[in-house]
Amino acid sequence: MNPIMTQHPVDIAEHLASLEKKEMFLTFLMLSEAQKADVFPYLDKNVQHEIIENLGSNDTKMLINNLAPDDRTLILMEFPDYIIREIINMLNEEERKEALNLLGYAPDSIARLMTPHYVQARPEWTVKKVFEHIKKFGRKAETLNFVYVVDNNNVLIDDLRIGELLLADENKLISELQDNNFVSLTTTQTVEEGLTIFDKYEREALPIITESGTLVGIVTFDDLLSQIEQRDTEDMQKFGGMEELDVSYTQTSMLQLVKKRAGWLTLLFFGEMLTASAMGHFDSEIEHAVVLALFLPLIISSGGNSGSQAASLIIRAMALKELALKDWWYVMRKEIISGVLLGAILGTIGFIRILVWQLAGIYDYGIYWMWVAISVSVSLVVIVLWGTLSGSLIPFLLRRIGLDPATASAPFVATLVDVTGLIIYFSISAIFLAGKLL
Repeated sequence: MNPIMTQHPVDIAEHLASLEKKEMFLTFLMLSEAQKADVFPYLDKNVQHEIIENLGSNDTKMLINNLAPDDRTLILMEFPDYIIREIINMLNEEERKEALNLLGYAPDSIARLMTPHYVQARPEWTVKKVFEHIKKFGRKAETLNFVYVVDNNNVLIDDLRIGELLLADENKLISELQDNNFVSLTTTQTVEEGLTIFDKYEREALPIITESGTLVGIVTFDDLLSQIEQRDTEDMQKFGGMEELDVSYTQTSMLQLVKKRAGWLTLLFFGEMLTASAMGHFDSEIEHAVVLALFLPLIISSGGNSGSQAASLIIRAMALKELALKDWWYVMRKEIISGVLLGAILGTIGFIRILVWQLAGIYDYGIYWMWVAISVSVSLVVIVLWGTLSGSLIPFLLRRIGLDPATASAPFVATLVDVTGLIIYFSISAIFLAGKLL
């Protein structure tokens, strides 16, 4: 037997991904039916498509029916509609009912990730009967760490760790072990809310109930992690100023890569064109005080950097549920203080730089060099403050109008601050240099 066949499903999937297409398909066919079902969810989406399209109808039917319900739901969510219809029709009656039920929940709901395979018990059962039940039906269960206690209407009333049962007398009733204190998720809760509860209670699996308390499934932490990883990847790509990739970077074609990046890049380019317009508006000031142009990169980059920092902090805090829409005023007050302090630090450094260069004879800024230094310093304070406020409040604005705060990308904030920063810089310089250089 090929040694790879005895490895963990994840390792087998990685091995298959390294093979040529034909060899990969033949190797997959050599796996046992159980291995195929275990390995398939770990394969890349494109590889999954190819396998489904090349397998015979009987092999496909067997593979799909053997998949765990939660894995099958995640896979179906990625497939085109025509493939979903074909796969649904291949399922046996019980599996088809489960698949359609899971696919009927909202795309971002935690219920999409649940499996209906778990171990449940009744309060009137003895510990011995529970273990007999586990031996009979436990093979299909997603996890045996918990036993879920339900009443006659299948309403969840408690969950018990398997360890409690192992240490209990076999003739003891389940009702005697209950404390009716359990943690659960509802079918309408989102994946984000589910992750928060998992983190809070440090659980590896949680039951999912309806609004009326009926137990309909469980979700495991590993299924949740795969969704969180995908979400974080999309957010990072959006924050970089581009559309999220449909597949991994290595699987994305050159044409698709350009297409995903060109839209935002073009939009940002048009935004930066306003910078040229703003400079044209102040051409007389630049003509009379060329020295002001020397500090443009310094001024503009400082504002953009402070805005990008603030946006990164706020978007991450929103993702972790540390901040909600109602916290905008708290954030604004905090960022005003932060912006002023950060601007004061950079403004002081800028002033000292001009002072040292002038006194050391490195560069002559003219007889009004002191006023130039003051203009630069004050401009840095105001622009860094403006950049900080923009970067921190734009995510709240986007969330308020129903958009993803991650689209408040660093390039977007930087472009906004570039254009407005020019106006701020030249306006402040006009105040301090009026009657002197201007």
